[in-house]
Amino acid sequence: MVDDDRDLGDAQHVHWQSTYTAHPGMYGAEPSAAARRAAEVFRMAGSANVLELGAGHGRDALFFAREGFTVHAIDFSSAGLDQLRAAARAQSLDARVTALVHDVRDPLPWPDASQDAVFAHMVLCMALSTPQIRAIVGEVRRVLRPGGVLVYTVRHTDDAHYGAGVAHGDDIYEHSGFAVHFFTRYLVDSLAEGWILTEVYAFEEGDLPRRLWCITQALPHG
Repeated sequence: MVDDDRDLGDAQHVHWQSTYTAHPGMYGAEPSAAARRAAEVFRMAGSANVLELGAGHGRDALFFAREGFTVHAIDFSSAGLDQLRAAARAQSLDARVTALVHDVRDPLPWPDASQDAVFAHMVLCMALSTPQIRAIVGEVRRVLRPGGVLVYTVRHTDDAHYGAGVAHGDDIYEHSGFAVHFFTRYLVDSLAEGWILTEVYAFEEGDLPRRLWCITQALPHG
């Protein structure tokens, strides 16, 4: 277990806020490969709106909006979301995108069964304990409608940074100031209990490269 979940998460909040401030648009304007894949999944599921957890400066949220989805984007960094809002205005997408500062460790501010789809790119593998991750997935389940889809990505225990850097317990390691919870396949499967798990897709991203899974799971209809 992590000794102090909240303190580690709060420290990461400060780190991400300063990182987005110092490096505006740090991930570029092109959407992630995971977002491209998710858009296809959401379209096939008949989704109209997408809730993105950890939207950052908005490259994927803006992509979803360009693809015709209504997007609710949340992140705990106001600096990142300020950049998202400015980009949405510049691209005339502000009618399709809303951005809200919110910490995923807290309950989601939407009613039950109000969302068609949820996307989370490398959010669940941040400085979150296993109980916190389970609580977040529980909140996602609550706000998704029957048949709604969750697509999320996580770094896993075959990643080159697993076991490197500062160990915080619970498979969390901090490297170059960024804390990551590396997922086991057991954790993925356990988070899909009560869902329909349709895909666990392995891919790589970045220069290291980071090794990730892209997981798609849906709620049963009715």
